[in-house]
Amino acid sequence: MREAYHVQLDQLADQLADMCVQVAEAMERATTALLGADLQLAEQVISSDNEIDDARSACEEQAYALLALQAPVATDLRTVLAAIHAAESLERMGDLALHVAKAARRRHPQHVLPEQVSGYFAEMGKVTVRMAQKAEQVIRSKDVDSARALEDDDDEVDDLHRHLFTVLMDKEWPHGVATAVDVTLLGRFYERFADHAVSVARRVVFMVTGKMPGSDNDDVDV
Repeated sequence: MREAYHVQLDQLADQLADMCVQVAEAMERATTALLGADLQLAEQVISSDNEIDDARSACEEQAYALLALQAPVATDLRTVLAAIHAAESLERMGDLALHVAKAARRRHPQHVLPEQVSGYFAEMGKVTVRMAQKAEQVIRSKDVDSARALEDDDDEVDDLHRHLFTVLMDKEWPHGVATAVDVTLLGRFYERFADHAVSVARRVVFMVTGKMPGSDNDDVDV
């Protein structure tokens, strides 16, 4: 019975890791759609969001079944609780990629981003996708040092986000209020995506060590 229980825990971790792959692909495609005004790619992200939602539901159902049937304690209990929180963060990451794709679709055939800021979003897209990919490896390896290293990537996104605002606040900004609003919202989506990736990594640290790292980005909203 105990062996079968740990197989179920491993399956739960695999489901979460697979969700990381899904949200990384979603944000990569959404960023490409945003930068290239690619309607077809944006539609792919939008139509596949239900798959991420379903994956979260499957993770939660398995986690609650383990709580109800196995009454886990100590590390096993932390694993199940961490999985529930991580699944929520990963679904929100999928939602944020969805928001980016919807922005690209809404403005099509025009580009959402003026060339002046497109480089910031290309870089934020690259870093956030990398963070989701690293989160997958952290879940599979349960490597605490790798989990904590995601904080550095988050700092990189925060720096890009701050620099983006210096461009928006320039009195010579030539693109009008509507474009400034679009850029502001999109920047926020990438920043929140990174925060949720950090939250997933912190849940792994909690699972392994029993201690939750600093809570600045732990419970973040879409």
